[in-house]
Amino acid sequence: MVDTMSIEDYLAQGGMLTSPSNVPPRYRGELLRLMASFVDSELAGSAGFADIINDAPGIQERISAAKIVLEKTDHAGQVLDVMGTFGADTGRYAVHYPWAARVARDADIGTVRQGGDMRLSVFHYPLDGWVDAVVMNVLMGAASVIQLRELGRVSYQPLAEVFRAVLPRETRHMELGVTGLEQIVKSEDGRKAARASIEYWRPRVAASFGLAGSARFDMLKRFGLRHATNETLLAEWQATVDAQLAALGLN
Repeated sequence: MVDTMSIEDYLAQGGMLTSPSNVPPRYRGELLRLMASFVDSELAGSAGFADIINDAPGIQERISAAKIVLEKTDHAGQVLDVMGTFGADTGRYAVHYPWAARVARDADIGTVRQGGDMRLSVFHYPLDGWVDAVVMNVLMGAASVIQLRELGRVSYQPLAEVFRAVLPRETRHMELGVTGLEQIVKSEDGRKAARASIEYWRPRVAASFGLAGSARFDMLKRFGLRHATNETLLAEWQATVDAQLAALGLN
């Protein structure tokens, strides 16, 4: 058992915590905040994407979209189960907020969360048809993969294991988006629509990495809940999407 006086040193050296019984209060609060942000983002993301399934141009695309909705909801459920070990009301959680609620398309809320849930700000914006949904899935999919690699190193072992388990499926979601975008850009109209959506979504997805020079980062790093800075993760994402879009002639 690690006492609360030595917890930061223990975690800074790569130590892992394994149950709610050995988690000190401040760490508990930050851990629950991290989990709530992930769960709320997955629920809001899947709710928004569910509305687009019937806009897909073919059966296979609808199957892929429905699978993404299903798996994102399942990912939320897996992390919610971990929250339940800390006393979260898992039975009511899924219906506690209007997950499909969105701000106006032309709103600019930056990194600020809206309402009572903890979703990332990007999931407050509405999708505008199939092309827009595919572009958002590509850009946010790349962000999710990078963020999950970071989250897979958190110092609470049961949660880290969940994040590592869902990473391959989230990677596949991004790959499905890239495949869909490859089909879209084969036509000039599709390429034009894709460019417009990239211009809309790119700054909003970038904001999901948080502010540069975050005042909370040092504390989260001491707890082993973060390792790479917001700036480092954002730079990795920018390089990834630059390469993806260049391959499609969309840069």
